[in-house]
Amino acid sequence: MKRREARELFMQLLFQMETQKDFSEEKKEQFIELYLTGENQREYLDRMYLAAKEHLPEVDAALENASDNWKLSRFAKVDLAVLRLACLEIFFLEEIPDPVSANEAVELAKKFGGPDSGKFVNGLLGNILRSK
Repeated sequence: MKRREARELFMQLLFQMETQKDFSEEKKEQFIELYLTGENQREYLDRMYLAAKEHLPEVDAALENASDNWKLSRFAKVDLAVLRLACLEIFFLEEIPDPVSANEAVELAKKFGGPDSGKFVNGLLGNILRSK
């Protein structure tokens, strides 16, 4: 499984956890058991989950600060999951270049989000990267 596929899975996990309001380890393990097809990206999923578990309030605050007074509750759930994933990579995975994280997030938003999701994600991540 490639990193792109692992990102897609993690975004889907974040989406599921947000919609179900359940960020538990058990929910993560159930998701991985159902959807992970190869073990070589398990490390990425585990690292991202731990980063989310420890730092999601910081990420959410950064997103709200970068979004011109929009509350996270106004974000489409898919866009929120994509943005959280990108911010976790940008803030906590130094080995991934910031532009790569941003570009991958825009591609995920285009694939899974609404017609303007790519532009929305791109603009918000631009604000995040400028303030980093």
